[in-house]
Amino acid sequence: MNLIGTKWKPLILFHLLDEDLRSGVLQKKISGISNKMFTQTVRELEKDKLVFRKIYPVVPPKVEYGLTKRGKSLEQILRSLDQWGLKDYQELKE
Repeated sequence: MNLIGTKWKPLILFHLLDEDLRSGVLQKKISGISNKMFTQTVRELEKDKLVFRKIYPVVPPKVEYGLTKRGKSLEQILRSLDQWGLKDYQELKE
């Protein structure tokens, strides 16, 4: 839980399950996250070796994030959390 137990980390990891994403695209997928919090969170995930950052030498700079092997090992957990959340939401609506 120390690695993924914050508000934003599971969301970032979940959005990277299917493909690597450019920084701006990834941030737009996460409603409500500030630039500062996004940067802080991806840096923590990178430090914990769950996410990698690839910088392309172009102007303007292009940065992509993706899951490392360690990050990909969380896929079943993240997908289970997603399914639980959808089910719980439906039950609360009833």
